[in-house]
Amino acid sequence: MFSPSNRLYFENAAGRVEEDRAGFVRLTYTLGRREASIWHGLLLHTKHLLARQGQGLLLVDQRAMQAYSLEEQRWLVEEWLPQAIVEGGYRYGAIVQARDAFARLAMDTVRLQAQNLQLTYRYFTNEEEAVAWLRAQIKEFSLRYNS
Repeated sequence: MFSPSNRLYFENAAGRVEEDRAGFVRLTYTLGRREASIWHGLLLHTKHLLARQGQGLLLVDQRAMQAYSLEEQRWLVEEWLPQAIVEGGYRYGAIVQARDAFARLAMDTVRLQAQNLQLTYRYFTNEEEAVAWLRAQIKEFSLRYNS
């Protein structure tokens, strides 16, 4: 959910990337079909903000998202996710699930294909639970590395 207190980092026809005031990156998909180059640009900016923020925490709001195509699934698993982990420091993802059943099924396929990556993520049906889980990861990280 867009909040005026979040800082907009990038936006295009595929979605929006924000710095959430709670300390994580927020990626929100828009409704409708995605053009590959526009979607790639959105995720490139997401990776850059993850690297800049340094926490490795991402909330992905897929509620309005259309299902990933097979090519999008392949690109996400084989290219973007590994790059986001290595170059962006992506470690924890909270996914607010899509309303569309086909989009949820496509995301399940991505999850299965990406299970060997060094990434922890959870699926949520509402944003509040996703935010609470990310905040717990921030707290755990702080306790582990600042003690």
